[in-house]
Amino acid sequence: MTEMQGEITDAAAWIRGRICKYTASKENDLHLDGGHEPAWAEPLVGFSRGGDPLYRKFKEDIGPFLWTPPEIFASTFPDIEVAPDELTVISWVLPQTERTRLDNAGEKTLPAERWARSRKYGEDFNVKLRDHVAAALREAGHKTVAPMNSPRWQWEKSDRYGFASSWSERHAAYASGLGTFGLCDGLITPRGKAMRCSSVVARISVPPTERPYEDHRAYCLFHFNGSCGKCAQRCPAGAITKEAGHDKEKCHRYIREVAATYIKPQFGFETTACGLCQTGVPCEAKIPVPGRAG
Repeated sequence: MTEMQGEITDAAAWIRGRICKYTASKENDLHLDGGHEPAWAEPLVGFSRGGDPLYRKFKEDIGPFLWTPPEIFASTFPDIEVAPDELTVISWVLPQTERTRLDNAGEKTLPAERWARSRKYGEDFNVKLRDHVAAALREAGHKTVAPMNSPRWQWEKSDRYGFASSWSERHAAYASGLGTFGLCDGLITPRGKAMRCSSVVARISVPPTERPYEDHRAYCLFHFNGSCGKCAQRCPAGAITKEAGHDKEKCHRYIREVAATYIKPQFGFETTACGLCQTGVPCEAKIPVPGRAG
């Protein structure tokens, strides 16, 4: 493709354009009665080097099962030898729409219908978006893998953090300059914490996005000056505390044993959703820390 044969910055623009164009299509749909309504607002896109030392640090911190970009690329393409910095992690954030955020912010114990639909049909779209981006890059001559769509991906358990998996979309987004972590473990981005994120790993050279932070909790008001903790107040499961942060097991039980059993009879489809800690909070749709762009 001629677009991919120009300068490196053109590759970044081409990739962003592909992601944004597909997100603007009718594929991005909540499947509500009464017509099309998008599950996601316009995406944010960032890039990081496959050899970025952060990915090795993530693995050391979370567990040996966590892939680095070179590891998932090598296991997918065992006959291709590449240096880590020949790889680029392409990460994107899909912000919740204002209507979905407002609906969920009004709830106290269980998710709003739009939020549940974004978790079900919006994530179905996110899976397709990974494949769409990977296919476009492959057609342009660049070997690409979507780690979360890989048959090798699986749930794992971290000795330090509990529930984990082979690849972390939020950590890839953090490495790609798209946001930092909050008290509830959610990623706070320039469009807020009410979002989903995703990524692919490709053999292509794209300049890494600048990370405008050094502290992995830089955008969280609680960690900034102790003035917040609203997500803990919003959590219906009591799974977030100022002292211990996010209790993944307690959160997991509530989502599956309470929220999921409500969604099926109430809305007519199955999914696991809650998101109350992501809405009705200062970081819902922006970076709340003073002096930070949001």
